[in-house]
Amino acid sequence: MARMGFVQNLIYPWKRINSISNISVNDFSWVGKYSYVYSGPYNKNAMALTFDDGPDMVYTPKVLDILKKHGVKATFFLVGNNVEKYPEVVKRISREGHQIGNHSYDHSDMKKLSDKDYHEQVEKTGRLIRNLVGYTPKAFRPPYGSISEKQVKWASNNKYLVTQWNVDTLDWKGLSKDEVLARALDSATPGAIILQHSMYPMKLQGSVEALDQLIPILKSNGTRLVTIGQMFHLPQGI
Repeated sequence: MARMGFVQNLIYPWKRINSISNISVNDFSWVGKYSYVYSGPYNKNAMALTFDDGPDMVYTPKVLDILKKHGVKATFFLVGNNVEKYPEVVKRISREGHQIGNHSYDHSDMKKLSDKDYHEQVEKTGRLIRNLVGYTPKAFRPPYGSISEKQVKWASNNKYLVTQWNVDTLDWKGLSKDEVLARALDSATPGAIILQHSMYPMKLQGSVEALDQLIPILKSNGTRLVTIGQMFHLPQGI
């Protein structure tokens, strides 16, 4: 039983998961045992757009412009040292109604850290974000999807939702608009958590252009695009 009460009726799509780094099939046993998810409810036509590694001054503003154009809210998993560099972009994300998640302080592989260093990666980033937007994010995404069961248990006990994904656009490889769009649409089923990025110096122009087409395509199929908080009835933070 999930500790936070909102991880109900989830899909367990390990055969359809689209390239998550550093995980094994055994990790899927954590869904339901802890506050740990890869996808949302399969019986509701909703999907979540998520963007990792920002903020920056190149791609994050472009992503925000597209989301605003289409009237869609998304979730941004921010890295603490980038939060320090670009506080005004963080404030804009919050001001425009998007959810902010925690993506560690410096994008380290959590599995390789001591307990103390892991806790500090999460808590320091939470403090930085709180100082800017007034809340500590409770959605946490480990860099590379890499996290141990002990670390998941700690996160659950501290009321974090460890949020993986089940649609990986691989946009960080510098893919073209058509390639990113194809990867997203190939696996975008109800409950999908779609992973893109918003951080320079990655070559993400193809990803940005794909997003502008992806949103209306999904909407035309009746899909509601929601934040992680909306998908799992999770408050933005505390």
